Amino acid sequence: MTIFTTIDSPVGPLLLAADDNGVRAIEFQPSRHAVKREPDWHEVDWADCTHPLLLRLHQQLDEYFAGTRRTFDLPLAPRGTAFQCEVWRTLASIPYGETVSYAQLATQIGKPSATRAVGAANGRNPLPIVLPCHRVIGANGSLTGFGGGLPTKQFLLQLEGALPRDDLFAAPTDSPLL
Repeated sequence: MTIFTTIDSPVGPLLLAADDNGVRAIEFQPSRHAVKREPDWHEVDWADCTHPLLLRLHQQLDEYFAGTRRTFDLPLAPRGTAFQCEVWRTLASIPYGETVSYAQLATQIGKPSATRAVGAANGRNPLPIVLPCHRVIGANGSLTGFGGGLPTKQFLLQLEGALPRDDLFAAPTDSPLL
């Protein structure tokens, strides 16, 4: 049985789902590519949630958003094609605070001509944040698409220090204000 619930986060509501094998899904709300809800999926209110894996996931997400966690220590159970799972496993190797391009990701999995397919698999990642698809950007440094929306991608990259934080009062280094 897969248990799912919704929590609040700094990037809006997140649906969390897990079964006895591991975390199955983390979805931004609304979801562009929702994980298929099987008949054995059972929704619980967060206040009534006792599933130990969902409780651990929530705690680790809270720590991530607080800036005190850089990696996740959870059993994962995403479902996808062999190619998608290969891309998702490779996402886990992108270090906190760093980015790679879709072309670099395709090269890492040994399929340098599969940039578009890698992008499509990245877009279907059922475990964003934990499998950090937000760390994949365009070859020219642009943020490109993201299931949680570009403002969420920007927020996550700024949280990790991969992008400078927006600060209305930050002066350029050549400013006479310094």
